[in-house]
Formats: sequence, C-alpha cells, structure tokens
Amino acid sequence: MTAVVIGAATGILSGFGIGGGSLLILWLTMVQQLPQYTAAGINLLYFLCCAPAALVSHIRHHLIEKKIALWCILAGCLASPTASLLAGLLPMPWLRRGFGILLLILGFRELFSRTPKQ
Repeated sequence: MTAVVIGAATGILSGFGIGGGSLLILWLTMVQQLPQYTAAGINLLYFLCCAPAALVSHIRHHLIEKKIALWCILAGCLASPTASLLAGLLPMPWLRRGFGILLLILGFRELFSRTPKQ
C-alpha cells in the first residue's frame, strides 16, 4: 500500500512540475534499496505513463515552442544512447553520487533563480 501511495504522490508532484521522477528514484534507491539502474528503468516506465498527459496539457495551454522542442528532441535522441552507454560503464557508487550532485545543483538552481515577471 505504501508503494501505491508513494507512486501516486510522485505522479501528482510530476503533474505540478516538481520533479516527481527524481523523488521516485530517491524513494526506490534510498528506502526500497533498489539498484540505481533498476530505479532508473522503473522511472523511465513511470515517465512514459505520465508524460503524454503533461504533453497534452502543455499543448492546450500553448506552452510549447515548436522550434525549441524540435531542437530538444534531436539533441535528446543523440545524447540519450551515449549517456546510457556511459552510465552502464560507470561503477554504481559513482553513478549514485553523480545523480545526487545533479539533484543538488538543480535544487539550488530552483531555489535561487528568479522567475521573469509576466
């Protein structure tokens, strides 16, 4: 039952743009003691379920700039296989530390960045 509640909570937070996938990975690795690779795989499946609903909502509210989205898609298609191969070569402790550092950087950036006035 706890896993269902955590999954629902991270899904709701993802809908608000808070980064539920990152929270899910933290839950899976720190509390459930799953290996980082397994947690990342579960997070990708989770993302495939949440992303279409978020995409439809963003399109309806005209929040997607098509030219920028195209460049992001192209860059992601090129970078994803490379990053996946590199992650597979890294020892697990390095991968976990790198992910932790990335979360800290993103967290501080969100805390201390100013949003432009509309």
